[in-house]
Amino acid sequence: MIVLFTDFGWQGPYVGQMKAVLAQQAPKQPVIDLMHDVPMFKPRAAAYLLASLVEKFPAETVFLAVVDPGVGSGERRPCVVNADDRWYIGPDNGLFNVIARQSSEYKILEIDWRPEALSDSFHGRDLFAPIAAQLACGDSPQMTITSFTDEPEKWPIDLAEIIYVDHFGNAMTGLRGNLVSKDIKLRIHEHVIPYARVFAEASVGEPFWYINSNGLIELSMNQASVAQSLELKIGTPVLIS
Repeated sequence: MIVLFTDFGWQGPYVGQMKAVLAQQAPKQPVIDLMHDVPMFKPRAAAYLLASLVEKFPAETVFLAVVDPGVGSGERRPCVVNADDRWYIGPDNGLFNVIARQSSEYKILEIDWRPEALSDSFHGRDLFAPIAAQLACGDSPQMTITSFTDEPEKWPIDLAEIIYVDHFGNAMTGLRGNLVSKDIKLRIHEHVIPYARVFAEASVGEPFWYINSNGLIELSMNQASVAQSLELKIGTPVLIS
């Protein structure tokens, strides 16, 4: 299957144009829209978010991931990463560094293949989507083994920051919940936030943290927006006490 993970948003033509390429070049492969509201222009936050979502997908899944503020420039290379038998296609701008950091083994390849027509601003449609289609169909596009521009081993295994805010106003962090005690409290700005297992265990309007279904620590409020109430945004630091 081919799984889409982008910051394109659900409106506009961009997702549809990429899916049109996939429908033409890999018509028998199912396409799953995992996320299109990834934090815009934030490959670092997106890297931790993506890594938390891949475990439920089977081997040989092809992730077409595009968070690419440097598109069209010489500052980042187009790449394919194979990590724990899954494929990831997108820019080498940090987006796949956490995937590599957390995997048992990986390799990164620079994409040498180019289409006849390559726009300056939409590599997701013109370059990454065709490569994803080729890999999903079992083909071997022109690629060269390389190394990451920024070594994954230099990245923290967990990120004590807000990496995503959903439409309920819940704020996800880059901290894995299985590495901390439920007795800890989180500190954000001047707020001290206790643990609750589920929303119903917290009072209405009171902030709490819990371990979400993807295994990450998430800040929430029962029937309210914690992001709005505590003025949280992507990159807000989280302290553990």
